[in-house]
Amino acid sequence: MDLHTDYLGLALRSPLVASAGPLSTGVDGVRELAGAGVGAVVLYSLFEEQVRAEQARDAALEEQHDESFAEALSYFPGVDDTERGVADAYLRHLEASASAVDVPVIASLNGASMGGWTAIARQLADAGAAALELNIYFVPGDLTMSGEAVEQRHVDIVSAVCESVRLPVAVKLSPYFSSPGNLALRLVEAGASGLVLFNRFLQPEVDVEVMAVRPSVALSSRFEGRLPRTWIAALSRHTDASLAASSGVEEASDLVRYLLVGADVVMSTSALVRHGAGYAAVLLEGLAEWMSRRGFHSLDDFRGLLAVPTDADGTSQARAGYVAALENARRTYGSLHR
Repeated sequence: MDLHTDYLGLALRSPLVASAGPLSTGVDGVRELAGAGVGAVVLYSLFEEQVRAEQARDAALEEQHDESFAEALSYFPGVDDTERGVADAYLRHLEASASAVDVPVIASLNGASMGGWTAIARQLADAGAAALELNIYFVPGDLTMSGEAVEQRHVDIVSAVCESVRLPVAVKLSPYFSSPGNLALRLVEAGASGLVLFNRFLQPEVDVEVMAVRPSVALSSRFEGRLPRTWIAALSRHTDASLAASSGVEEASDLVRYLLVGADVVMSTSALVRHGAGYAAVLLEGLAEWMSRRGFHSLDDFRGLLAVPTDADGTSQARAGYVAALENARRTYGSLHR
């Protein structure tokens, strides 16, 4: 069974990609993921704030004034002395990981504003990154900021990063826009070689006992795959950019669903964290078994079979699906208490 696929111009041996997460924080973890059959590994993210702190440190060292250094670091709340050198450590880890495995290693850069931090992309390329995943994690807390301004910030960041590096750049973005499909196409026009759909915003939890808001992180559930599949199906036949699916992967059937709607690769963190890096082999074996049972010999034999046709009215189709779902819910649940 041929599981090969192309992503960002890279030839991958399988469509399963280990996305950014704790399993890639060490070279041994990267080796284990590669050994389980993934097509590529996305390293854990390097954050804009960490890059800025390192830049402040370097500038202060050049001036050789301790007071200036302390003052510079004060511009970045939440970044303490223990985080100095994080960017350098990331570059060393990237170089070691790329040398240790025979699959592409993709660097992950997480940011939300414009600035010189985007220049780190060139260093990531020099350290051996096969591609760059740009995770734009931006929640507009300023209630006066318009939707147009939010979208333009995304376009500007992507343009700046793509101009800084010759590597293919995949943009991981949120679904929370008035028109996600339109923004996705604009990001491709700005230079993105691929799109990762979608980022998961980590909403805090309310602790009712101490009456405080607490940070909260939860692994994704299978239900969350429905939203990215909707937009991958809509975009698949309207762009030549690579499409990566993210969120909601737990079983081999979830890989199949994403490929049927047109994904080039399927990314997973939560399932691999739950079950271990070796679970990648289980997912790929399940995919191969399904293909054999259905008579498919390669991914291209069935990829995109359920994508939205180019001549379809996407808006009407989405509305019809919504109405049909509600009608199905009425039939399923409406008679429970009669």
